[in-house]
Amino acid sequence: MEKKEDIVRDIRLLLKERKAILLAHNYQRDEVQEIADHTGDSLGLSQIAAESDARVIVFCGVHFMAESASILSPEKTVILPRMDAGCPMADMITGSDLEEERRKRPGVPVVAYVNTSAEVKALSDICCTSANAVRVVNSLEEDRVYMVPDRNLAHYISRQCAKEMEWWHGFCPTHERLTPQEVLKAKEENPDAPFVCHPECRPEVVDLADHVCSTSGMYRFAREVSQKTIIVGTEMGILYRLRKENPDKTFILPSESLICPNMKLITLEDILESLEGMKNIVSVPEGIRKRAKKALDRMLAVPRDF
Repeated sequence: MEKKEDIVRDIRLLLKERKAILLAHNYQRDEVQEIADHTGDSLGLSQIAAESDARVIVFCGVHFMAESASILSPEKTVILPRMDAGCPMADMITGSDLEEERRKRPGVPVVAYVNTSAEVKALSDICCTSANAVRVVNSLEEDRVYMVPDRNLAHYISRQCAKEMEWWHGFCPTHERLTPQEVLKAKEENPDAPFVCHPECRPEVVDLADHVCSTSGMYRFAREVSQKTIIVGTEMGILYRLRKENPDKTFILPSESLICPNMKLITLEDILESLEGMKNIVSVPEGIRKRAKKALDRMLAVPRDF
């Protein structure tokens, strides 16, 4: 078996040779984040890739993320090192599901979380991220909104917006596993520590949070708070960068179940193998891509301040 440093060397050589960029989502394995050109959330990484002069995008994440990169960069080759790395929440709704829901609500705009397939995005009016969902929903003229697929994010947004909202009942299994009892226990053991959580957590967990935000928001929160211990309610992969950027602070996961098996599938060996063979390529059919891009572009056009 090759040593880690040899695999990393070979990956770097191939990235240069292929004129490729290596992207790693915040929930990826530490060793994958360690060698990535950029780490971040799914949409932010796709935007970085689109703006780069790379010809090949190696996306260490899950399938819908590689699709998003392909939607924004159709002229580039997008590689997902493990094609079986999917997102259970994204898989909870199909295009035919959404078509049926749209028929029930004529004229009601559909807001699709970026954690959806390209097909679902193409059937939606506008996309959102966990960071901009409130702004996106508020930007719509209509009084009624339908959100897919995450019921927990939609419930959180409904508390922030003066809109009549309905939603599909999908969820992230990893965030759903975090219970209020686990959070309360962590708070009891660390009474001065703030609890920050992702809006994909269930409402009763969100109610216990001192701050609710996206993964990128958590990095900012960790830098800005004065407390030296922080309880973190999201997937464990975020700890790599939190600890790297804040070596003087301690980060506590309230539950051992905050791990996404799909986000941990990709290994350094997978990256090397996919680059060597230029395989595991993800592309989106042009008809779907154009419609999905409209939903993404409409989101990106939403002003940052209201």
